[in-house]
Amino acid sequence: MSKKVDSVKDINDSKETWRLAVRIMDVWSVVNNKGIEHLEMIVMDSLGDRIQVLIRHDHLLKWKEVIKENMTCIINNGSVYNNDFQWKVCDHSKKIVFLGGTTMKAIELQNIPPKGYFFKDFGEILQGKCKTDRLEDIIGAVSEINHIQSNTPGKKVVVSVVLKDLKGNCINCNLWEIYGSKFLAYYNDPKNNGAIVILLTHAMVKDGQVSNAWSGSKLLINEDIPEIQDFMSKLPTNEQKEKPTQSAKSLSNWSGGSQYSPVERFVHNAKCMSLSQFCKIKHETLCVTVATTLKFAVSKYGWFYYGCTRCSSKALNPEKAYECSCGQKVEQPIPRYKIEIYVSNGESKYRFVFWDSECAAILGMTAEFMHNSMVENGEDDPMVYPDELEMLLNKKMTFRVKVQPTFSQASVWKLCDDEAFVKEIENDYIVEDNQSKTEYAKLVPNKENLETSAQTLSVSGENDPESIILMTPAKDVVIADKGEEVDFEASGATQLSGTKPSKKLKIEPSS
Repeated sequence: MSKKVDSVKDINDSKETWRLAVRIMDVWSVVNNKGIEHLEMIVMDSLGDRIQVLIRHDHLLKWKEVIKENMTCIINNGSVYNNDFQWKVCDHSKKIVFLGGTTMKAIELQNIPPKGYFFKDFGEILQGKCKTDRLEDIIGAVSEINHIQSNTPGKKVVVSVVLKDLKGNCINCNLWEIYGSKFLAYYNDPKNNGAIVILLTHAMVKDGQVSNAWSGSKLLINEDIPEIQDFMSKLPTNEQKEKPTQSAKSLSNWSGGSQYSPVERFVHNAKCMSLSQFCKIKHETLCVTVATTLKFAVSKYGWFYYGCTRCSSKALNPEKAYECSCGQKVEQPIPRYKIEIYVSNGESKYRFVFWDSECAAILGMTAEFMHNSMVENGEDDPMVYPDELEMLLNKKMTFRVKVQPTFSQASVWKLCDDEAFVKEIENDYIVEDNQSKTEYAKLVPNKENLETSAQTLSVSGENDPESIILMTPAKDVVIADKGEEVDFEASGATQLSGTKPSKKLKIEPSS
């Protein structure tokens, strides 16, 4: 005799022998502060009722390669507990935890609705009609970029944009770390013109604004999916063709409130010279130049290395847990980008080393995410360069690099691909002497209080992980107009699993 299927809405803690026919709506990985990973997912039955499911780290290997987003299946058995997640993604009062005796069978179930999103109305967000412990899906068109904070020592990437719905309601959206980097990579790509519609899943909502969670959020930008295409088609025709602009507040971050221009900050204390002069350098030198990325210089180490989960230092053994010199206890080292690329300018060519942060900003994804995607597709050879890395090539950029003549290479510290910025560096700072036909470097004076902060449209590179450690700050710093205390939950990201407690941060003035 076959066992009947239970409804999700009836799940309670009276038994563990539940039998569910569901669709996996979403699945994500969560790594806690000890480096221990577990899986979480949302499942939905034919009635549209949803419940959150947790797969503990000790069952991870059994299920990680089996579970696929949007698949339909029969799940048998599971422990039921109160839904005590700090941040919940559905209304069910219970959650399911996989047991050793849990089974799952993939089966085609036509009666379960397809994967979809449950968008929160902007009007309700503005009116405060939101549960304080609930994460929501949101969709909107970017009408303005308010603030951009680049990845520099002591600061994390954050991009603050204004989202507008089809009713004209506007809310502020903060995109942190890889989410902000992904947005910048899309925004700065000259091929992408017109309106930008973003869809952010599992967003935290508070005080009329939203932000991504540390784990679980997905950011889709102008993707070819029905929800985004339908939203785009309903925008006024003139708005469909307009690319969002940066506000004066955003642009002021280039200069940090001082009288010095972004270019002056970029070239500060560096020699500006053409690529052809690099081969003449005898000692390690900080330089600024303009070049176009040409092709990969394939090394015996491949396109990534294993490093600390907090800083950029290299792990001695990727298979073993260790305590990093930065103080982080690393249970499992993670992949970080280290990509060697030949760049050219005219007939001159040189080898540049691109590090983790600038690659992630351009590609819009971390090395860990890209590596895991390759493994899922059956490819674990680090010498196989993913097709997505091609986005790093054929880009003309301004580079701030440390030239290392001993190794015939230059380590990228900062870069910027903004066309106007590149032209200004090229025309005003890298000059050719017509009489001697030799190029010379213009050195910017060491002006008092001239900071070397990164620019709005640039990213800051990391140095060699074997020699320099960039610490993740103990506090997340958010630029504001005044020195005041900001609620981290309102301005920062949160971990979806609730393992990252909220805290108050003292922020620095912007000027």
